[in-house]
Amino acid sequence: MKRDLKKIISEMTLEEKAGLCSGKDFWNTKEIERLGVPSLMMSDGPHGLRKQESEADHLGLNESVEAVCFPAGCATASSFDVELMAKMGETLGKECQAENIGILLGPAVNIKRSPLCGRNFEYLSEDPYLTGKMAAAYIRGVQKCGVGTSIKHFAANSQEYRRMSSSSELSERTLREIYLPAFEEAVKEAQPKTVMCSYNKINGVFAAENKKLLTEILREEWGFEGAVVTDWGAVNDRVKGIKAGLDLEMPGSDGYHDRKIVRAVKEGILDEKLVDQAVERNLKVVFDYIDHRNPDAVFDRGRDHKKAVDIESECAVLLENNGILPICVDKKILYVGEFAERPRYQGGGSSHIHSSCVASALEMAKKKQRNVSYVKGFSAYRDEKELYEMKKAIEAAKQADVVVVFAGLPDIMESEGYDRTTMSMPECQNELIEEILKVQPNTVVVLHNGSPVETPWAEKTAAVLEMYLGGQGVGEACDRILYGEVNPSGRLAETFPLRLEDSPCYLYYPGDGKKAVYGEEIFVGYRYYDTKKIPVRWAFGHGKSYTTFEYSNLKLDRRKMQDGERMIVTADITNIGERDGKEVVQLYISDKNKTPLRPEKELKGFQKIQLKAGETKTVSFEIVEKDLSYYEEMIHDWYAPSGIYQIRIGHASDEILLEEEFEFVGKQMLPMRVDGTTTVGDLLKDPRTAEAAYKLFGNVMAQNEETAENSEGEADAEMLKAILEGAPLKSLVSLGAMTGEEQEQVIAMLNRAMGSEQREEK
Repeated sequence: MKRDLKKIISEMTLEEKAGLCSGKDFWNTKEIERLGVPSLMMSDGPHGLRKQESEADHLGLNESVEAVCFPAGCATASSFDVELMAKMGETLGKECQAENIGILLGPAVNIKRSPLCGRNFEYLSEDPYLTGKMAAAYIRGVQKCGVGTSIKHFAANSQEYRRMSSSSELSERTLREIYLPAFEEAVKEAQPKTVMCSYNKINGVFAAENKKLLTEILREEWGFEGAVVTDWGAVNDRVKGIKAGLDLEMPGSDGYHDRKIVRAVKEGILDEKLVDQAVERNLKVVFDYIDHRNPDAVFDRGRDHKKAVDIESECAVLLENNGILPICVDKKILYVGEFAERPRYQGGGSSHIHSSCVASALEMAKKKQRNVSYVKGFSAYRDEKELYEMKKAIEAAKQADVVVVFAGLPDIMESEGYDRTTMSMPECQNELIEEILKVQPNTVVVLHNGSPVETPWAEKTAAVLEMYLGGQGVGEACDRILYGEVNPSGRLAETFPLRLEDSPCYLYYPGDGKKAVYGEEIFVGYRYYDTKKIPVRWAFGHGKSYTTFEYSNLKLDRRKMQDGERMIVTADITNIGERDGKEVVQLYISDKNKTPLRPEKELKGFQKIQLKAGETKTVSFEIVEKDLSYYEEMIHDWYAPSGIYQIRIGHASDEILLEEEFEFVGKQMLPMRVDGTTTVGDLLKDPRTAEAAYKLFGNVMAQNEETAENSEGEADAEMLKAILEGAPLKSLVSLGAMTGEEQEQVIAMLNRAMGSEQREEK
């Protein structure tokens, strides 16, 4: 239905306009009945509805309506399956329609900078490329049903400690390469109805009043068409927020900030046109939902529970397996650990769901009449040794053929609001696992956690299965995988380091409370571990299967790529095992030009394919110039150096199976201004100045070589060469190689050679 929003706005009082820039209550926007403006309801969260009809809060403390809890972001990202993510989003969208919810607050796409972030379970990955693709798919799925999304938290909000006030201090390149790309991909490819700005400051400026982020980047560069909403309570200065591009404050301030907007307009501090602009954006979101309202939608919790089980079955990651999995049903099996009967399947905080039903792995084993016995062993809720239970578990393990230990992190160890202080699991769990391994080598560990944990016993176990926080269907999905009804196909969307001290930001995280310094810069996750060649427990992209895949026949449709061209990369994948299975094919690109401070490789493509036993499929990827680029602060844009690059395709970041090089020839060159600090080596390497530099310094170089030949040997030659190449032009005056006047003439001549003659600064 078409409406003249500008006409509606023109009929509003200034007070009404200001009022529409904030929420009516905790979850609803304001209505204006006389103008036909309705209210719209929002709800957490990314993996299930947390609709609150009575006492409301944003930390998951008060009751919400019964809903279906789907796998959290830590799990769904591990599916590496964009179609699966879109289908989950569509299911959530239909549920929203049934509950008359207009905006679903998600997806949460903050990068997993540290394993300690208390909210990592809700976030997707350490990799911005994977995060962006999965987020865009989720948004398309939800919004296909006429329900809006709110991608969050924009931006650089990767910790819980002082998240509401600290300043994330990071370089422009780090922001552009790591912390913004997921938002950019989602905005350009899926256009979420809203973007939620974060609590924190970015380089000293609150996100809620950051014009660079909210207007210049989000709208002008990326073309965002929706409304910007605050995280709940994120407003600092509401008038500055309006000027910066912040449209809607949630939940509201009982009119306090609305009155500030009115006063600022009347005093000439704030242009009323900016208020009108914010109101129009908010109205577009509201009316878009009203126009797509489906009053006949039904929330079928039973049906959606089955979907939650199916989704989690695609997300679980088989980390280790010596062949013991899948378990033979005729074996005598022992389950240990309270997670077996009370699984931890979701995190604490704003995404906490009042689940419609939860079936445990133990319950499913009994239902399917598995030959399983159970000993509690340890609590799912606390780190506390129960000596009787531990002894009982060890004795029972001796009598079993296979032991499955259900371990993980209790709720109290990871939640919104605070960060973890250690990567360790509860000591009572580690100790019991070690003791069981002494008497029973056929021990499988099943993990329930939202982020990486240290696993000192991993090399001794027969298998390790990562279920993450897999939603209310986690027990059923676990049973399917343990007994081979489903072939595991999840892959890690984050690296599991051997220990916390190995993590990239160990020295910086979480900061002093005032500033969070992103000192590791672009070297987050596998970008850091692979570049520094630091051993890890399990690498990004890692995951095993009950079958085996062979990679072959890597082809590039061109060996030389130029500006504006696209390259097609293909490879054949064959299932050489005896079971049907799914493989996640990952494409990485490496810059082989010795460009300073570039990661050893970066993910630039992935595909999840299903292969029957013996079947071969060809995967295809498209590579463009942006895939070769890094963000160059000198030009405030993306830049791909000309030279050699390598396509690397494999099963994980540490398991590359196919490699092929190609040349990129770009027309763009970085600007260079020659002055007294420019070195001779820089001039010799740059094609724009190389010829002139050789003419200028050829004699000096030849004299150095002659001197070296008459000296002690090669070391002297290398020393003289290095000194000359590293010498700035100004030093040649001091060394008597040229006069000051000659230096000025040389600088002018070299700048002309580049076609960029510039005046010297006075």
